[in-house]
Amino acid sequence: MNRREIIAGLGSAVAWAVVARAQQGKPVVGYLSAGSEATEAPALIAFRQGLNQGTYVEGRNVEILFRYADNQLDHLGSLAFDLVGRRVSVIIASSGAAAVAAQAATSTTPIVFMGATDPVAAGLVASLNRPGGNITGTNRLSEAFFSKGVELLHEVLPQAGSITRVAMPTSYYAFSQPLQEAFFQAVKEAENTARTLGLRLKVLEASNPLEIEQAFASVAQERSGGLLVDTNGNFYNQRDQFVTLASRYRVPTIYSWREAVEAGGLMSYGGSRDETFRIAGNYTARILKGTKPADLPVQQPTKYTLVINLKTAKALGLTIPETLLATADEVIQ
Repeated sequence: MNRREIIAGLGSAVAWAVVARAQQGKPVVGYLSAGSEATEAPALIAFRQGLNQGTYVEGRNVEILFRYADNQLDHLGSLAFDLVGRRVSVIIASSGAAAVAAQAATSTTPIVFMGATDPVAAGLVASLNRPGGNITGTNRLSEAFFSKGVELLHEVLPQAGSITRVAMPTSYYAFSQPLQEAFFQAVKEAENTARTLGLRLKVLEASNPLEIEQAFASVAQERSGGLLVDTNGNFYNQRDQFVTLASRYRVPTIYSWREAVEAGGLMSYGGSRDETFRIAGNYTARILKGTKPADLPVQQPTKYTLVINLKTAKALGLTIPETLLATADEVIQ
């Protein structure tokens, strides 16, 4: 038996041990992620806090069965069906892609999603206030990031004639036509914003670490201004690489996740990822106690947060306008 077979066997044994404990009285929550265990760890702290607020503590009165696709989106479907087959009480979908996969796998097991782009347009719920069916969750409204991101980069780089958006290839969104349409509507609005500001919004596609580095090298070579990073979960999982390359190639970059700025990125604008996971944890606890997903409205961010890393700005030779610093929710020195 080789190493891979041993690891797979151990994983299966652990999974069935969790299910066995559930049969003894503990409910099991299935956690479905397009990312990896390492990249999800920070947000899972918030998710567990939400569970705890609902009087559920992992290992004590609830178990969590984790399934990670490790950035291989085509694996999400089989992972979702695996969770359904193990009769978990609730499926947690940590992204829009995971939510679509879970929805395709079951119409009865409750599903709680986090951060799906326009869940109504994506066909996940009937409406935000009355989700209907077996699905509810939280929405970071990440589509608002694109237009605002263009505006913020323009304020920092007023002389730049263009801004580059690094994006996953179109095929990345092919798993859900409604989700694809909702996403690209937000991108279209960003293009309109760029034209209004006299900017050209260019696009570079990247689906792996090598292509991401090539995108940074291209922007640096062309000196085409700043870089706007798409909001999708795969890029979030690779945020450390983005921050490292932005520093190496001296490219001013804006993200939708504050975690990137905490790691040394220049700017971020968006709803709190921790907040969405905390609410999802609380929703999970309520569902375990008997509340139907259809009766839990989709929660949206209470506010968008602008975070600026002043140390990074200085390293890039940038002077952040005082007006922008005054409107920032947080400035990292």
